[in-house]
Amino acid sequence: MASIAVYSVKGGVGKTTLAVNLAWISATISRRKTLLWDLDASNGSGFLLGVDARKKRSADSVFLRDGDPEKLIRATAYPGLDLLPADESIRALDRQLGELGKKRRIARIAEGLGKRYERIIFDCPPVLGELSAQVMRAADLVIVPLPPSPLSARAFEVVVEEVRGHGKGHPPILPVLSMLDLRRSLHKAAREANPAWPVIPLASAVELCAVEQRPLGAFAPRSPAARAMAGLWTAIEKKLASRKGDK
Repeated sequence: MASIAVYSVKGGVGKTTLAVNLAWISATISRRKTLLWDLDASNGSGFLLGVDARKKRSADSVFLRDGDPEKLIRATAYPGLDLLPADESIRALDRQLGELGKKRRIARIAEGLGKRYERIIFDCPPVLGELSAQVMRAADLVIVPLPPSPLSARAFEVVVEEVRGHGKGHPPILPVLSMLDLRRSLHKAAREANPAWPVIPLASAVELCAVEQRPLGAFAPRSPAARAMAGLWTAIEKKLASRKGDK
């Protein structure tokens, strides 16, 4: 099992859309049993996958000493892809995790789920705190979507500091230029400055994910954005394989 965190300290960067599409590719194209674990209280991943939120708020129960994530996991319309949804109860997780005093609670839960899933993808909230720290301890790779802007560059520096703050064993970071429009000079300069970074283009098809409530590959598989998502997943698998080789 390998776990991938899609994380940014800045909202509105396409984080949830990226997480959902990567999870779909993992399950549908790579044929890996995949769990998308939504840790953002807005439950955006559930919405994009067309999975209705339960009326009862219970996502935080996973983290209790006797919590059982299996009871909350929901099947999606896509074979091999399950969702551990979020709800408003997630907002209190920082305090709850602090009270538990377990610095690797999320990592331990993920390890247990690894008996069933080959890939776990975390859709992280755009905040710093105990929750984000625990995700960094659990992740094998951190994906950071970055729209081309000075503010995004600063946000990336914050993420790097956060990840590296967990010692020498911190997971590698893969920055991704998201919502890239090469007709704009600022975007073109960002691409030229970071030619090795994977790119997700600014495209109407990406925005339509929220309208269709489906991943790109399910309704626009031949679009440039869908191909870019698939290319990113290939880069992710290579990163995971190289890290395994290092060990």
